[in-house]
Amino acid sequence: MLMKFLWPHMLWLPAALPLLVAAYLLILRLRQKATVRYASLNIVKQAMRGGPAIRRHIPPLLVLIAIGAMLLSVARPAAVITLPSSHDSVILAIDVSGSMRADDVQPTRLAAAQAAAKSFIAEQPSATRIGVVEFSSTATLVQPPTRSREDLERAIDALQPQSATAIGSAILVALKTLFPDAEVDLQSSNVYRRAIAPRSTVAPRSTVQPGSFKSAAVILLTDGQNSAGPDPLEAARMAAERGLRVYTVGFGTEHGEIRWDSGASMRVSLDEPTLRGIAELTGGEYLRAASASELKQVYRTLNSSSILEKKSTEITAIFCAAAALTLLLASLLSLLWFNRLA
Repeated sequence: MLMKFLWPHMLWLPAALPLLVAAYLLILRLRQKATVRYASLNIVKQAMRGGPAIRRHIPPLLVLIAIGAMLLSVARPAAVITLPSSHDSVILAIDVSGSMRADDVQPTRLAAAQAAAKSFIAEQPSATRIGVVEFSSTATLVQPPTRSREDLERAIDALQPQSATAIGSAILVALKTLFPDAEVDLQSSNVYRRAIAPRSTVAPRSTVQPGSFKSAAVILLTDGQNSAGPDPLEAARMAAERGLRVYTVGFGTEHGEIRWDSGASMRVSLDEPTLRGIAELTGGEYLRAASASELKQVYRTLNSSSILEKKSTEITAIFCAAAALTLLLASLLSLLWFNRLA
């Protein structure tokens, strides 16, 4: 759990605490001088004993802690917590480009991806509807969202490596599947909108909070970089405008190669900045897997019943309550030990 402050400019207030400590020490010194000057020798000896001397500092220390908590509460502390979020539908978008034939992940990248996807499906709640999108030079919905695990396994087993990589098309097909009213031209290399607006490089053009649509999510796996279809980041912005989360998974090792019968080979490169950008724009997360076991772990992390969401919750009330309880404890100890409140 991380903590931040909604009013960080008020964090200068706790700087006053050392002044309070200095004032307390000064008062103690003045009292000690007065005691030595006017009190009887017996009282002085009693005051100098170790036990009571330590006790008399505990209530002021608790008061100091309480004041510190109250001063911090002025800055409005907020905790960033991670909570599970359940989704009714999940779209698995799986890269079936030619590079998925690479055997740096045994037996091949595609076979490992198929096995991990089937394990993911088997672990889902029976009420979760899952769809499958394959993408290469284009993207196709090979299995509409369904609760039938048998249909899903058949669809995944039927995946075959093809050519190119259209990441943007995969996002748009998933978006169209979950939001049939979304206006996208799946046959064009450009994203179609009712009103064309200048491309943004920072945030989606919408008042909808990215990731706010809780009923569905997209998990997109690829081992390469976009080489066909619409711009992936522009497609991600369209998904973000609907509040749809897109979790991206980069798959394969840095040494993956495609080999042809002629003996020629080509190195496969992964465009991680784009995958991170897609996840950030949509409120999702980017994860990396370099082996079959790592990929299964990634899918396990993205289990639809425990896809994690980061939420910021103000905890000012907790700080105030802690301060009040600490003050109460200081008062009780002072009454118990010294028969006074201060």
